[in-house]
Amino acid sequence: MTKAKFSPFDAADQIKTAEDAVHYLGAVLSDGDAGEIAEALGVVARSQGMATIAEESGLSRETLYRTLSDAGNPRLATLIGVLRAMGLRLSVTAA
Repeated sequence: MTKAKFSPFDAADQIKTAEDAVHYLGAVLSDGDAGEIAEALGVVARSQGMATIAEESGLSRETLYRTLSDAGNPRLATLIGVLRAMGLRLSVTAA
């Protein structure tokens, strides 16, 4: 019997379009956990290319990885810059 080989799941591999990113981030934002939001932004950044997002947002790749980890706590200016680099923007709706 042959053993099945599995690769680790990475949500970044599933995000192909801006609409995918919007749906993913919207689902995470609805829970409101800051660590999960930062990590989800990191997933979207990886899906689009971390180096590209870092360059377009004016951050180093290392800073971007650290800021968008589950332990990260991005400042509002950083969040807006990263979203802009991703082709997204922040909006607010009524709860």
